[in-house]
Amino acid sequence: MAGRAAVRSCVQTALKAANSVVGLAGMAVILYALWVLRAWSQQAAGHLPAPWFIYTLLSLGIIMCLLTCSGHIAAETANSPCLSCHMIFVFLLVILEAAIAADVFLNSYWEEDFPDDPSGKFDEFKHFVRSNFDICEWVALSVVAAQLINYVKYIAEAGL
Repeated sequence: MAGRAAVRSCVQTALKAANSVVGLAGMAVILYALWVLRAWSQQAAGHLPAPWFIYTLLSLGIIMCLLTCSGHIAAETANSPCLSCHMIFVFLLVILEAAIAADVFLNSYWEEDFPDDPSGKFDEFKHFVRSNFDICEWVALSVVAAQLINYVKYIAEAGL
């Protein structure tokens, strides 16, 4: 019985640590989106259409932070329905990320799938990613790995 409690405590700690990585990535995305939105609003002076790319980044960051909060709650309570619900949302987010990554890597005309960005920030972001591809690749891999670790650990926690 004591061994089971120790395993549960270890799994909960690992869930919280992996969730923290996702939460930090979510906060970084929110801060970047707010910074870009501020720069765009000063430049645009209200005569350009809404910047879809900036709002998409902001929404993604908020979703990641909410997912992290629900993950910490699920890890702390070890409640099966809460873990299952969180596990479904993590799974859907990973599938969405995989679909976007597959579209980018397999479709040579992937840029045409997105609407035009009047702010020009999407082009700046693409240039930044291309010029810092190694760093961006490792950051993306670490976030996806943290999400997958969360998913596997939630399955293990639900089974305990």
